[in-house]
Amino acid sequence: MSTAGLEGVVATQSGISSIIDGVLTYRGINIDELAENASFEEVIYLLWNDVLPTREELTKLRKDLAQQGTLPLEVTSLLKALPKDTHPMAMLRTIISALEMYDEDAYDMSPEANRLKALKIQAKISTVVANIQRVKEGKEILLPKPEFSFAQNFLYMLNGEEPEELAIKSLDTALVLHADHELNASTFASRVTVGTLANIYAGIVSAIGTLSGPLHGGANEAVMKMLEEIGEVENVESYVYEAMVQKKKIMGFGHRVYKTGDPRAKFLKGMSQKLTSLTGQDKLYEMSVEIDKIIQKEKGLLPNVDFYSASTYHSLGIARELFTPIFAVSRTSGWTAHILEQYANNRLIRPRAEYIGSQLRKYVPIEER
Repeated sequence: MSTAGLEGVVATQSGISSIIDGVLTYRGINIDELAENASFEEVIYLLWNDVLPTREELTKLRKDLAQQGTLPLEVTSLLKALPKDTHPMAMLRTIISALEMYDEDAYDMSPEANRLKALKIQAKISTVVANIQRVKEGKEILLPKPEFSFAQNFLYMLNGEEPEELAIKSLDTALVLHADHELNASTFASRVTVGTLANIYAGIVSAIGTLSGPLHGGANEAVMKMLEEIGEVENVESYVYEAMVQKKKIMGFGHRVYKTGDPRAKFLKGMSQKLTSLTGQDKLYEMSVEIDKIIQKEKGLLPNVDFYSASTYHSLGIARELFTPIFAVSRTSGWTAHILEQYANNRLIRPRAEYIGSQLRKYVPIEER
């Protein structure tokens, strides 16, 4: 018996993250505790190693990420040469694929080499995404500073100035919240790819391609587009009800694996309120809250992680089309953890399909058709 979208089908065993009774954990630690207390670098280490880092291990990881964040000159030239009107997700997919060609360890499949490649990709994807926007705006490419944290470096490379503490903390928390999410579509795609023993770059490119769809990572971009179309708080009700009449999907609500609400959404809602107030864009938060109320009342759906992340990212000065690439920056920590886990106990992923086509029949010669 087939199941549409593989809903509820258990495809593998994993020790990385879990969603049980609506509670999300990374390596057994509740996402609430991590969002409130952990830095993104701590979460990266946790996902890769199944333990939280010591102070010395955390310091080393931060240093290594900053050091590995530089890009080969050939890759920066390629980034500058890409058409400026290309969507950042296509640019990101292309650049990550190109990085494989400049990595001397690309085809070394030893566990040590794969862990080093995971580090390189995690470091470089931040530099790539931050500089995609700079390239589009005709600005110089910036590289990470060794004394900055991961979130701090991203905002510095994006905007060209040292970010404020609230901005750093908000982005850091957002990265923690998006880091992994069990066997979601992009993670599954990455595991299918490396299950053939393709290298880690191929797995990440597959994941990025999967994330680009609006039913996965593109939802927060769609939410921001909707907020821009609504424009003012007083327009929310008419816009939402008209959309429902026309059977248009309001993005950012509901989730296949959460029936009582996405546990990550409350953190992003709080960040959205603080950041929109700080930047004088309160109406973005107010519009979001009104949309939230209507959808809960009329559809019984709760906001997911994408809904309030839209206004949060916008308030950080991040362009709408960069929202999904930032999702990729965070989720790379989870993708690489799953890829390493797949390699460690690999079996080719090859499901079957229930055939519903025409029954057995004869070939008819062209003269008789």
